[in-house]
Amino acid sequence: MGNTVPSLFAAIVAKDPSLPLFTFYDDASGERIELSGATLANWVSKTANLLVDGCGLGPGDQATVWLPPHWQTAAVLLGAWSAGLAVAYGEPTADGADVEFASLQAVEAGTPAGPADRFVLGLAPMGMPLREVPPGWTDYVADVRQHGDHFPGAPVTADTVALVDPDGTPVGQAALIERAAARAAELGITGGRVLVDADAYPWPVDWLLAPFTAGASIVVSTHTDLAKLPARAETEQATHLVGPTV
Repeated sequence: MGNTVPSLFAAIVAKDPSLPLFTFYDDASGERIELSGATLANWVSKTANLLVDGCGLGPGDQATVWLPPHWQTAAVLLGAWSAGLAVAYGEPTADGADVEFASLQAVEAGTPAGPADRFVLGLAPMGMPLREVPPGWTDYVADVRQHGDHFPGAPVTADTVALVDPDGTPVGQAALIERAAARAAELGITGGRVLVDADAYPWPVDWLLAPFTAGASIVVSTHTDLAKLPARAETEQATHLVGPTV
């Protein structure tokens, strides 16, 4: 699987790009969207190209991400890691950020605006762009679609910083993969198709990277109606549930 997030993700997609890799449910809006490996890889490549070609960023730079569990969040995170950026997830300030990604809800709540490159995500069903974009921000969905479907790759190595922990500790790509693999073992994820209640497990290491290190495809459920989980697991042919009962 490799010792960087880009190599891990590429290996998973390569197994069969046409198969469903990431399925997303939002019980508040009723949204369900299913992305094949090829489709998610397309969004990831576009995001990486946005960061490298559009923002002039790369290894050594930092992205601050204020986004809830979502399929677009997966694209942002994987795109940032593919471009070699370090991610500070859910940080309360914009200190140290070279680019910001925030939900519309976070922006409206007063998310600090630090760097020049700031992208807002409406997280609307089917990836629809925003009707009104907050001043000082760029609509991620509208902008990312203008970038290329293939990302030629950045010099991402095992020790390239991938994550900045809340206490400021830098975590390299290989160390992040190791952390995610350990978390997969703790959660009992061994492969197959995993249904994750992201309300209970909102940290992206749990709902995104841990399943990938186990070679699993992912079903992420948000604003979850717990009564629907058993039927959802059966419908999605999930082999493992990571939820409140775990």
